[in-house]
Amino acid sequence: MTSEFPGRPRVLKGALVAYASALLGPVPNVVVFQYNPDTVTRTVRHRTQTSTGAEAGGRARAGEPIRVTGPPAESLSLQITLDATDKLEVGDPLAVTVGVHPALAALELLLYPDSTQMLRNAALTQAGASAVPAAEVPSVLLVWGLGRVVPVRVESLSITEQAYDPLLNPIRADVDLSLHVLSYLDLTVGSLGHGASVAHHIAKEALAQANVVDATATAVSQVL
Repeated sequence: MTSEFPGRPRVLKGALVAYASALLGPVPNVVVFQYNPDTVTRTVRHRTQTSTGAEAGGRARAGEPIRVTGPPAESLSLQITLDATDKLEVGDPLAVTVGVHPALAALELLLYPDSTQMLRNAALTQAGASAVPAAEVPSVLLVWGLGRVVPVRVESLSITEQAYDPLLNPIRADVDLSLHVLSYLDLTVGSLGHGASVAHHIAKEALAQANVVDATATAVSQVL
């Protein structure tokens, strides 16, 4: 029998889903946010093009439309909190043994290439291979509600560990995430991220149309 208030709404948890670039890869690494962040800062800017063909953020001449090379570049920053206190109180074996280390490791690995790639490349180098492929970090989707599933690149993590158990395992930490949203221009056609980006663009257009309908209805009601 649950002690929760029966009318309490169920809140979806945000998550980062890391997966291999190929669709038929290993089981994805899903990092579900223990607590949803209170704020998400989004910065959106044009993808304009200079006369040399390089992307830039320059202004169009007065009276001219802004010409862009694709959907805007978007960056996100948010903070998530990891806290093992509740699990420690009920004697959760993983929390007792290593605190929040597993969740921190899962987040940090979003910036790491797979160790097998690195070992294989090192072996190729030792064998005198003329070309050693660059190692890849996992592809990542940010899941922030049903209507916002977008491919992202994790630019940086800033981790503040705030408390430790007797074995110096962190039991509470804040993690500041800096993410760059990838568009379908950045991704291979047919890939999971490409499909998610296209769907996100189309969903945004549909929401904007819904706003037009709502604004028109409001204006009409004020006139009548």
